[in-house]
Amino acid sequence: MNNQEAKFILSGYRPGGRDAGDAMFGAALKQAQADPALGGWLARAQAHDAAVAAKLAEIAPPAGLREAILAGARVSGTARASWKRPVWLALAAAAAVAVGITGALWPGRSVAQEEQLAHFALADTAREQHGGHGETAGALQALLAQPSTRLGRGLPVDFAALRATGCRTVSFAGKDVLEVCFKRNGVVFHFYVLRGADFPRLPARTEPAIVHGEGLCCATWSNAGDRFHYAVVSSAGAEAIRNLL
Repeated sequence: MNNQEAKFILSGYRPGGRDAGDAMFGAALKQAQADPALGGWLARAQAHDAAVAAKLAEIAPPAGLREAILAGARVSGTARASWKRPVWLALAAAAAVAVGITGALWPGRSVAQEEQLAHFALADTAREQHGGHGETAGALQALLAQPSTRLGRGLPVDFAALRATGCRTVSFAGKDVLEVCFKRNGVVFHFYVLRGADFPRLPARTEPAIVHGEGLCCATWSNAGDRFHYAVVSSAGAEAIRNLL
C-alpha cells in the first residue's frame, strides 16, 4: 500500500477514533503512524473534519422547515421524481451547507494544490516510468547536471519546444507537465516544470516547500519573475535538493 492508497482509505476515517477498531483502516493507520508525512496529512484531515462537524452541529434549521417540505410534497403529489422527495431535499440542503462550511474552513486553494503537486511528483517518481528524448530535452538535462547550475535562479526553459521534441510529458490536474531526469554526483533527481498560466492557484513561492513520502523527498517552488513552477524529487533527502537551488 502506498500513501495515495492509504489516503483514499483514511479519507473515510471519522474523527475521534471511532473507527480505530475497524479492520478496514488497520493497515492504513499503521502506515500513517510510521510515515510522518502521511501522519501529518491525517492529523490535518481529522482536524478539518472535526471542525466541519462542530459547525454543522451549531446549525439550527429554520422554524417550520420540515412542515413546509412535507406540505410541498403533498401538494405536488406522489408522481414527482424520486430525487425531489423530501428526504433528498433535506440531504441536498445539508450538502449545500457542508460545502459552504468546507470552503470557509479549508486552507487556501493554492496551498492545497501545492501539496497535491508534491504528492503527484512523489508518486510519479516512485513509479519509475521515466524517459523522453530529443535534443532540447538533452540540452536541459545536461544543464541541470552541471554543479554550477542553480535551479532556484531561473532556467532557460522553452516549454513548447521541449514538449514538441520528445521531452517526457505527464498530466497533472488536466494540464501538461514536463519531466526530466538528471544526475549530480551520482544522485538521480527528477525535475518537473509547470507553466504558471496553467496553474494560477499555485503560489509564487521562491522558498521551497518540502514534502516527504514514498521514501522520497520533494521540493516545490517558483523563481522570482519566472513564468514557471517547479518540483524536484529525489531519494537523497531535503538537504541534497536544497543544494540544487
